[in-house]
Amino acid sequence: MRRSPSASRFSLEIGPLTAERWGDLEDLFGSRGACGGCWCMWWRLRRSEFESKKGAGNRRAFKRIVSTGQCPGLLGYVGGRPVAWLALAPRECYSALGRSRILKPVDDQPVWSVTCFFVAKDYRRKGVTVRMLKEAVRYVRERGGTVLEGYPIEPRQGDSPDVFMYVGLASAFTRAGFKEVTRRSPTRPIMRRYIGRRGR
Repeated sequence: MRRSPSASRFSLEIGPLTAERWGDLEDLFGSRGACGGCWCMWWRLRRSEFESKKGAGNRRAFKRIVSTGQCPGLLGYVGGRPVAWLALAPRECYSALGRSRILKPVDDQPVWSVTCFFVAKDYRRKGVTVRMLKEAVRYVRERGGTVLEGYPIEPRQGDSPDVFMYVGLASAFTRAGFKEVTRRSPTRPIMRRYIGRRGR
């Protein structure tokens, strides 16, 4: 687990979700699975399957992913307490992205995707998502990835972004060094961070 070098007000330690840390994810997500029984399966399933598994079924499905040794994302800790989650995987793991009209592939480059955030209430609006994104860049770089992509919302002036906060705000991606590459919806840019020779 790495300590975020940008931590100022508090020390944020970030590490991959492993089977040993499953209990920490449960503590962070709570009984509702972070958002109405999602358990971070929204982007991985067809809508009918997601709805049929909502709650306990999605929890079991996500736990199976973790138990196989796959890392579906990163956990952030403050003082040993889990306070933040970032979902991260190669884009092909998220079948719903390919079915989306506005989030379909930009090109044929191999891409890693950030699809979701969940931050404990006490730590929201404190720059945690930016720190998590910077660690995601390092994580992908160490695994040979060259493109990290996100699908945040950029709310119109006066709009409340709360319903869509789980995908992150475009402003947070910008602060983490991401650039917009295309936009097929007024409020939903696709943003990328090129890793290695094309960007650090």
